[in-house]
Amino acid sequence: MRLISLLLVLTFGIQGILLNAQSPQIQNAEIRFEFVSKEVKGTIAGFESESVINWEHPEKSIFKGRVQSKTLDTNNGLRNWSLRSGKYFDAKDHPYISFESTKVTPNGNQWVVKGELTIKSTTNPVSIIFKKEDKKLVGTFSLYSIDYGIKIKKQREDNLVKVQLELEVE
Repeated sequence: MRLISLLLVLTFGIQGILLNAQSPQIQNAEIRFEFVSKEVKGTIAGFESESVINWEHPEKSIFKGRVQSKTLDTNNGLRNWSLRSGKYFDAKDHPYISFESTKVTPNGNQWVVKGELTIKSTTNPVSIIFKKEDKKLVGTFSLYSIDYGIKIKKQREDNLVKVQLELEVE
């Protein structure tokens, strides 16, 4: 009897692993941002993902990933060094910026992905609006850096950052 139970568990467990391995996953990401009040644009890399995308049932998709803080690039070495320092992103003590979805809602040709964004050990809810383009998901959202302990300007509204994500799904 134990042998039969073990075989059933192994059989269904292996099927689950194989199904998950066949599910589309995010292979690569291009992440761009703009610090609006300073007209500073940049990118961030070092992307890692545990996401699983379900094209037929988007609400079953899981978005979970992170990028390396030390890869923040504004095309200005001195500014990059400053932003990565303890005063701003503190890349040494907070090496990752992470996101994990809490809800995915299809809305016409868009997906609304709600989740938790963590920067410098501060977590806040964000909503990302994605559009499907071939095998890519292109998303946008905004945040205020001051809400994550990154104060560039004194007024909250002057700390607006617009983010665009281009996710390759295979």
